[in-house]
Amino acid sequence: MPVTTTEVPPATAGGTPPPSPPGASSRPGDPRRHAVRRRRLIAALFAFPALLLLGALVAYPIVFSVIRSLYDATGNTFVGADNYTEMFQDPATLRAIRNSAIWVVFAPALLTGLGLVLAVLTEKIRWKTAFKLLMFMPMAISFLAAGIIFRLAYEQDPQRGVLNAVTVGIHDSVDGEATSYPTAKSRIGDKQLTKGKDGGYRTADLTSPGNTANLGLVGVAPKDMPKTAKPAAPAAKTPAAKDELRGVVYIDFTPGGGGKPGKVDRTERGLPKLTVEAVDAHGKVAAKATTGPDGSYRLAGLREGSYAVQLPAKDFAPPYEGISWLGPALITPAIIGAYMWIWTGFALVLIGAGLSAMPRDVLEAARMDGANEWQVFRRITVPLLGPVLGVVFVTMVINVMKVFDLVYIIAPGPVQQDANVLALQMWLVSFGGGNNQGLGSALGVLLLLLVVPAMAFNIRRFRRSQS
Repeated sequence: MPVTTTEVPPATAGGTPPPSPPGASSRPGDPRRHAVRRRRLIAALFAFPALLLLGALVAYPIVFSVIRSLYDATGNTFVGADNYTEMFQDPATLRAIRNSAIWVVFAPALLTGLGLVLAVLTEKIRWKTAFKLLMFMPMAISFLAAGIIFRLAYEQDPQRGVLNAVTVGIHDSVDGEATSYPTAKSRIGDKQLTKGKDGGYRTADLTSPGNTANLGLVGVAPKDMPKTAKPAAPAAKTPAAKDELRGVVYIDFTPGGGGKPGKVDRTERGLPKLTVEAVDAHGKVAAKATTGPDGSYRLAGLREGSYAVQLPAKDFAPPYEGISWLGPALITPAIIGAYMWIWTGFALVLIGAGLSAMPRDVLEAARMDGANEWQVFRRITVPLLGPVLGVVFVTMVINVMKVFDLVYIIAPGPVQQDANVLALQMWLVSFGGGNNQGLGSALGVLLLLLVVPAMAFNIRRFRRSQS
């Protein structure tokens, strides 16, 4: 009877046993199985620190916040969904949700659009690298420092706020630098001047051409007097012609005491650059003049009749001090502007990298076919940059949902509620005086639920780009 023998295949080079035939089960002492286990153990050891940090810094806080949101402020009484109900009934939270929606709608779109425009414009210049570096530098500044910078830049006082200094300079160069005395007023008991409803002053009695009308005011501090102001007494003695009204507008106060009210004394100074008007019996302005350094004025070319001498309201209006950037109406756009200053460099660099990787032959072919630059930009550049623009936009959406530092630093206390966002409201409710960590945890869960879809969309896009 023939004996059948099983031929054992020779070992491979290096002493590694040959692979088992299909269907053969691995034995307990199989070296391959040992190698797989060893690789998995090494991978687990390397991943353990990262998983530990992820669990301690991400997973545990999320689970704890979800559980804490179901308890009251003390953390001892289970209230279920009461915190979520209260959250949507609180006016401050609703305002924060509205402002967060404004951030999500405008900030990512503006940043993506601005980054795209700057990336395209700087593509063909030699110093584009230096420009991108300059634009990216604000990313190296913390949000706290950036908030302090823009808090000072947005100051209402033109002497401190650079934006209002520029605004006031442009306004004065266009409309002319106006001189006014907001604190000036007539002396108590003075029957010569009456104050109108608009804030201006007018002589109580009518006068005719050829006479003089000296108008005395008080309330202007010496430090507010222009350096060019001169004594008014010499000009007060100048007689008027037959077709004019003359006089001086002066400070009816003698430093150090003395002097007579209603009379131009020797040391009293005039108020320069004030507008003086002659108003006829019908209320129409018949002549207009501006006071000189000594406060003198001359209303010439008047016809016979009776006139009142008027100091219009603009002589007493406060000077233009710029735009109230930190007021309730503009505080949110102002903070969005500061945020754009920080993140525009990020959008520019990321979109610029996508633009550099774009195939140039497609652009050149479009230009050879007669497409202008706008058509190339709209029909070719933007569609090809679609994935990059999507990444920038979604990343900005995630970031603006979590914005906190800039709002807290830039917004002054009285208008902080007008600029409130969800992240700031969560902090205020939990630690900023509210001391209700149950409601604060509910706000944190709401913020997480709003951010998760954007994060999932971004991850999905990354996986598509890698496949």
